[in-house]
Amino acid sequence: MEASLARLAAFACRGVGNAASTGTDPLRDEADACLDGMAEVASMEARLAALKVHFAAGYARAAAAMAGPADSPQERTAQEMAVTAEVACVLTVSERSAAALLAESATLTTGLPLTLSALQAGTISWQHARVMCDETSGLDPAGTAALEAHFLDPEAPFAARGCPAGELVPGRFRAKARRWRELHHPVSIEARHRKGVEDRRLEYVPDRDGMAWLSAYLTADVAAGVWSRATEAARGLQEPNESRTLTQLRADVAADWLLAGVAEGTPSPTAQVLVTVPALSLLGAASEPATLDGYGPIPPSMARRLVGDGAGSFLRVLTDPRNGAPLEIGRTSYRVPKAMRQWLRLRDGRCAFPGCNNHSLDNEADHVLAWSEGGGTGITNLGQPCRRHHRLRHTTAWRPVDATRDQPPGWISPAGRSYSSEQQDWEPPHWPQHLGHADECREADPPDWPDVVAGDVGPGETGPPLPVDPFPDWALFIAA
Repeated sequence: MEASLARLAAFACRGVGNAASTGTDPLRDEADACLDGMAEVASMEARLAALKVHFAAGYARAAAAMAGPADSPQERTAQEMAVTAEVACVLTVSERSAAALLAESATLTTGLPLTLSALQAGTISWQHARVMCDETSGLDPAGTAALEAHFLDPEAPFAARGCPAGELVPGRFRAKARRWRELHHPVSIEARHRKGVEDRRLEYVPDRDGMAWLSAYLTADVAAGVWSRATEAARGLQEPNESRTLTQLRADVAADWLLAGVAEGTPSPTAQVLVTVPALSLLGAASEPATLDGYGPIPPSMARRLVGDGAGSFLRVLTDPRNGAPLEIGRTSYRVPKAMRQWLRLRDGRCAFPGCNNHSLDNEADHVLAWSEGGGTGITNLGQPCRRHHRLRHTTAWRPVDATRDQPPGWISPAGRSYSSEQQDWEPPHWPQHLGHADECREADPPDWPDVVAGDVGPGETGPPLPVDPFPDWALFIAA
């Protein structure tokens, strides 16, 4: 802490009007000092949070030792209540907040060593640590250790790609951690989904100022379809004389549908939701979860139903059985064709600006290096920022850089600082034993998987034996 305070004092002494400012641009020096100072304060806050965890867990242990073994469950509950009340009073917080702190402190000190170390080092925030506590809840020790290692150990097998966990805003880190948890949970997603279907419901909660919340707990495919259709209908109502925002229009459209019915109210357009399905799961040869655009992992049975029923609202994309990534296509014109836009949705998932949650369906394709400056229309020179960050890019000194086939562009700020992009966390799927060893395929040149699945393997091409594809027209991008 003394070293941190010394660095903060040094930052405070830089800038306009300070004797310690020796740069040729004192105003820029002051701006950089403020940014560096804020980063140092954030790191100090994380280290202070780790100290609070240490003291909270230590007090709980000491209090339990002083109280001795409880003679009954009621006495144990009373002891826990007394500890919680003491912590709440000393921190001037509610007992609910104190109970959460004690529970998270116990989890961090006993079961999440990498998370606690990162918090102590200031490389993740307290919010990130809480996300890790939440997302490891219910996992066995091996699953907990694997989830921690995936995001916090860069040497782990299939370590998380893109920027480190501490450089993701907590909400985005939670989404990535939850996706990993879904893919590796010891209980199959099919079993957990069946339980969730039984819990579906509609909820009504009054709010302030004459407002209320109406929410529905639905299966992911239904919820995503409703959201996308409401969004498209709302966009169709936008015109120069329309004063309502897209958010307001979306709410009004949904209300019209519920109250007046689709036939009498706002027309319902067809949604376009991407469903990314591992090839072997679609064929029924594996149980890897599929991915619903804007939501995350879904049971393979749901994905098979969506594509098998010919649901026009859902666009099907298969992923390579060897590495989990979809295929790329090439185009040469300035105009970004529909198929390439869909590829961008697959690659980026959402606006690539740090911390932005705008889903890819709402975003606009944009050249990283402008066409007028020699940039081509290809996946490696395209991003898909939301309208807000598209405007930011073209009206300020913020600029996207370094897009690749599988990686969205990062960003350079007006201050010259680099911010990495968040990447899709593709990883090789589990290879069914009855199909042989996956390594046998990975050692050779990769076959043309669309042809293999369709049964059109050319001369010299080989692939593992696969069941007959019940959906032979799967290649979404080939005919585009």
